[in-house]
Amino acid sequence: MFFNIITVLITIVNIIVLELSKNTLTGCFLALMLSVLTISLNMFLHKKHPQKSFLRITSFFLFLLLLALNYKLTAPPYKRVPAVEIKNPQATDEVSVKQGKVVGVYNEDKSVRIFAGIPYAAPPVGDLRFKEPQPPAPWEGVLSCDHFAPMAMQPRGSVIYDSLSHILGWNDYEIKFGDEYQEAMSEDCLYLNVYAPKDRNDELLPVIFYIHGGSLTTGQPSYTEYRGESLAKRGVIFVNCGYRLGVFGYYAADDLKAESPNGTTGNYGLLDQIAALTWVHDNIEAFGGDPDRITIAGESAGSSSVNAICVSPLTDGLFQYAIAESSGIVAKKPFHTFRNYEEATIQGALTRAEFSASSSDDLRKIPADKLVKTMADNSAMTIDGYAITQMPYLTYEKGENHEKALLNGFNQKEADAFMMDKKATKENYESLLAEELGDFAGEMASVLPYDSPQRDQYFIVDRGGEAKGALNTAYSAMWFSYSHYVWSSYMAGQGRPCYEYYFTKTNKRLSNHHAGELPYAYGNLSYHDKSYDETDYALSEIMQNYWVNFARTGDPNGDGLPKWPRVTKDSSLLLNLDTEVTPMEDPNLRLYEVIDKYMD
Repeated sequence: MFFNIITVLITIVNIIVLELSKNTLTGCFLALMLSVLTISLNMFLHKKHPQKSFLRITSFFLFLLLLALNYKLTAPPYKRVPAVEIKNPQATDEVSVKQGKVVGVYNEDKSVRIFAGIPYAAPPVGDLRFKEPQPPAPWEGVLSCDHFAPMAMQPRGSVIYDSLSHILGWNDYEIKFGDEYQEAMSEDCLYLNVYAPKDRNDELLPVIFYIHGGSLTTGQPSYTEYRGESLAKRGVIFVNCGYRLGVFGYYAADDLKAESPNGTTGNYGLLDQIAALTWVHDNIEAFGGDPDRITIAGESAGSSSVNAICVSPLTDGLFQYAIAESSGIVAKKPFHTFRNYEEATIQGALTRAEFSASSSDDLRKIPADKLVKTMADNSAMTIDGYAITQMPYLTYEKGENHEKALLNGFNQKEADAFMMDKKATKENYESLLAEELGDFAGEMASVLPYDSPQRDQYFIVDRGGEAKGALNTAYSAMWFSYSHYVWSSYMAGQGRPCYEYYFTKTNKRLSNHHAGELPYAYGNLSYHDKSYDETDYALSEIMQNYWVNFARTGDPNGDGLPKWPRVTKDSSLLLNLDTEVTPMEDPNLRLYEVIDKYMD
């Protein structure tokens, strides 16, 4: 009986592990069969065999061995993610772009056409690794665009770890059939996705071109938060794209600069984004989009990329407006996603040394799945003299930035998730601030004392120490919201339309932490429906209408919406996005005064 009980318990645990690891359903079936066979054998031996103890122990260890083998043999396969989560979706009519014809699929209610996996550049593999994106080759016949392209090369942990993070952190894990696979990953990743309304009208529609976040090292455009079906239903063409990440996208070296016809290195991911934007400008009319009404948008590192596109001399005339969520590089000393050229090449040298490569060309010969594991830091843009020619703030001071209007903002708890490993106490609080603010840490500590309570107690973790709330508030201001304060100030000084938000809505998922606003703004709450209630859907309706209005006119305001005040030289009110949507002062203004001193 003891062996049978242990066998049943191990089988249950094994099936749970198989589910969390997204192993194929065959694995669960085989685990059950092995359990039944082992229990049956134990019962038989209990009645019949004189050497039953030895044989039962042997059979039990054989059972464990076969379970381990089953785990390996039924590991989730790598697949491309389908553009829609329905079987046998209806194909769209053909659309002709410059490289050939494409056909997409309709969503479930046939209100939106989705074209997933359209190549906008040649695969950046072989000799094209560490080079500017090259034009895509034309194709014969009709290209079927019903699956997202593979995600860009990036570090990827175990599937079970990812599942646990969605259970313990995101609170959105679901047990369902059809997800027993891992998303394909490849260096061949330069593809984009188009979401367009069902019918093409005579009037060309505004376009939102979205760039995903992920610290320039992770992320993929297939992610449910980045899908554009809901906005397309509201009369917008929505496009997102993949781009090179990490070492493939931001490695810098002098020998690459010398071999480049444009004298560039270190910004390959940014150049990919610009190539995708150029493709959209040249081809979006075929889908019903207006090339003269393109809004670039992004969140986190995607927002930093939007900021870079706004100052790049390569993008003048390619877009009109910008939406920037939770990041930017316009500060005099950007806290992240931007570095000087010397620092970029130092990290490049560390990359070569790590792989015993004497040149960048040697790195081209290393398999992508090995190179992606580099320990060097290749997670920031730089001044390459081509894509970015000077510190971004200088471009704004000269009024040479390209966006004609800006919608931007930040969330209440931007830094909390990034500070989980920090223990903050009265004794070490100022030294932790000094890691970013140097000599101005003491002044920040006087403005924001260590025992300052976190502004919102929802999801607060008390294991971070007595100063954790204050530390999170300070880092949220430094890393994320300060860039929007500076960006909005520049736009107001130039007399250009600018609207800034502050997202504070709580929920059972990401709440008002970093990226928490995304499913609201782009209409994707339904992918995680159990985490949201009617107040969340009401706010999402408002936010989507703001985003669409802004893409149409450069002004988010419209009939039936709470008035969103424009940021001007005389008024810097933010719009608080919560259950109640109202204007308010930026709660971090006193913190910005200290950060301003550090910047100078």
